[in-house]
Amino acid sequence: MSHCAHFGVCGGCASNDRNQPDKRVVLINALARAGYNNADVAPLVAVPLCNRRRVDLAASRKGAEVALGLHRRRSSDVVDMRECALLHPGFLPLLPPLRGVLRSLHAFRCKASVVINWLDNGPDILLRSDAALTQPDRARLIAFVQEHGVPRLCVAEPKSLPEPVIVLANPVLDFAGVKVTPPPGGFLQASPEGEAAIIAAMLAGLPKLRSKSRIIELYAGCGTLSFALAQHARVEAYEGDESAVCAADKAARAAGLAGRVTVTHRDLHRRPLLTKDFKGADAVVLDPPFAGAATQMQFLAGAGVARIIYVSCNPEALAYDAGLLRRARYKILAAMPIDQFPFSENVESVVIFSSTGY
Repeated sequence: MSHCAHFGVCGGCASNDRNQPDKRVVLINALARAGYNNADVAPLVAVPLCNRRRVDLAASRKGAEVALGLHRRRSSDVVDMRECALLHPGFLPLLPPLRGVLRSLHAFRCKASVVINWLDNGPDILLRSDAALTQPDRARLIAFVQEHGVPRLCVAEPKSLPEPVIVLANPVLDFAGVKVTPPPGGFLQASPEGEAAIIAAMLAGLPKLRSKSRIIELYAGCGTLSFALAQHARVEAYEGDESAVCAADKAARAAGLAGRVTVTHRDLHRRPLLTKDFKGADAVVLDPPFAGAATQMQFLAGAGVARIIYVSCNPEALAYDAGLLRRARYKILAAMPIDQFPFSENVESVVIFSSTGY
């Protein structure tokens, strides 16, 4: 029996068996491809089901029928979502009224997307429409938000940035005691438990630090890891998404951490930090996007930083980037696989690298 009625049709899950593939072996093999044949890989950390807090849904309209869900496997068609073994339980009751309000919108002609981030105080919704909002559309969306207790609903019209339609309450996440309001549709770790496991492995991999020690954080997002790191050293964070930078910087200032955490807007693919920029850093922490950090790694690998902590959601990208560190004579102190993406081939991992002789 399948774990979900949509399995085999919906493109969300690749496997019907959570234990296949063996994700610890996936990480072992990725590191072996990088040249680390005997890496010390910890047991897999399992993340509970029904706890994913982020979903990017597609919507399609055919006449009066509206489908809202994930795409059909290898197709642009939308599978109308009725159940899911992964999502936070608050998502599914929200979908029927969301379909209803979508059906009524002039701004939704054929295709749209709905990103929902389940934050500490409820669902933060970003609707990307294929036409401009009308005034009646706004009134319907406001009524939907008020009825269902949605803290914030934003809309991105074609070729436009997201703008709030209504904010009932400031949407927030707690990162190591710091309240952050992420940008609409902003990146989050998939689950709170996965995030906690990443942070625990990252902190365990830090070298001995003093209060004035310096950590450089790359691909910092809106502060998921930054504020946990700031409890141990000064943090210089870099991020390419300007809205995420603004969110992290505002949170740092509000928490009195402006001198402890600095956040800089920088596209690390187009303008990577150079080897000289890492001089004096006690550690570098990076959590790159799915494609990895190949451009940045070319400069980081030659910088000789004593400790590099690499957070990855893509074993293939990790294998390539770790290969650059292997050729720079880094060794692996620890590696932890985290099953943050059940029923898929992806595995989250935290790998601690040390320069030779550290």
